[in-house]
Amino acid sequence: MKKTSKLSSQEIRRFQKEIYGHYKRNRRVLPWRETRDPYKILLSELMLQQTQVGRVIGKYGQFLHRFPDIESVARAPLRDILKVWQGLGYNRRALALKNLAGFVVDRYGGKIPPDIEALKALPGIGLATAGAVCAFAFGQPAVFIETNIRSVFIHYFFRDRRGVKDNEIHPLVVQTLDAKRPRHWYYALMDYGAMLKERHPNPSRRSAHYTRQSPFEGSLRQVRGNILKALVEQPGLTERTLVRECHRERRVVNEVITQLRIEGFIIKRGSRFFISER
Repeated sequence: MKKTSKLSSQEIRRFQKEIYGHYKRNRRVLPWRETRDPYKILLSELMLQQTQVGRVIGKYGQFLHRFPDIESVARAPLRDILKVWQGLGYNRRALALKNLAGFVVDRYGGKIPPDIEALKALPGIGLATAGAVCAFAFGQPAVFIETNIRSVFIHYFFRDRRGVKDNEIHPLVVQTLDAKRPRHWYYALMDYGAMLKERHPNPSRRSAHYTRQSPFEGSLRQVRGNILKALVEQPGLTERTLVRECHRERRVVNEVITQLRIEGFIIKRGSRFFISER
C-alpha cells in the first residue's frame, strides 16, 4: 500500500512504540554509540558506508588508537591513513577523511561544525552522513535516510510496493521523528532495520534506489585495492611490478593507475609510483 497521507497521532504512537519496544529488548552495543565526540561519530559513519558493522568494530578502535582526533588525521601522510584503513575497502572514504580533516582544521580550527549544510560541504559527506552526525553528536532533530532506516519505512508503510522512492519515505521520517530524542530514535530505527534484514528478505531491495553490489572478485575495485595495498607496503613500485601484483592485463592496470592518479591517491616519479604525499 502506498502511504503518502499525513499520519494520525495514533499511527505515529503505534509506530514509535513498535520501534522503541524492539530497541529496549535488543539494543546493539556499539563503540561509537558510547560517545558524542563529533570526530569519532563522523569516523564511524564514514566507515559504515557500504560496510558491515562487524567489519567496522575492530577497525574503528585501531584507527582511533592511531588517529585519536581530527588534527592527527590532517597531519598524517595519506599512506599512513590507508595503511590503517586496509581491510575496510572503498578507499575513497579514507581519502575523503584525509581531505575533510585538513578542511576542518583550516576552516573551523579543528572543530567539526554542528550545521548540516556545513557538514554536507565537506569532502565525501552526503545528506545521510551529515544528518547522522547532527543527530548523534549534537542531538539535533535532523532528517535523513540511510539503508536501515529505509528498510524500516518500506517494511512498515509500503508492504505491497516495489520501486519506493526516498521522496515518499521522507515525509514519514519527518512525521515520526522523536525530536526530543533524535539520537536514540535513529539508533532504534537502525537496530530495527538490521533485525528486518536478518528475519525477512531485505526490504531495501524494494527501493527505487536499490542497486545490487557487483562481485568484488575480479572487479576494478579489487585492482584498485591491490595497487594501493602494494604501494602502502612498498612505495616506489614500477608499472611492471604493479601488473604482476594485480594478476591482471597491463591495459586494465594502466586504466586503474590513471584513475588513481586523477583522484589524488598516487603520484609518479620517473618510472615509479608512490602514495600521494598530501
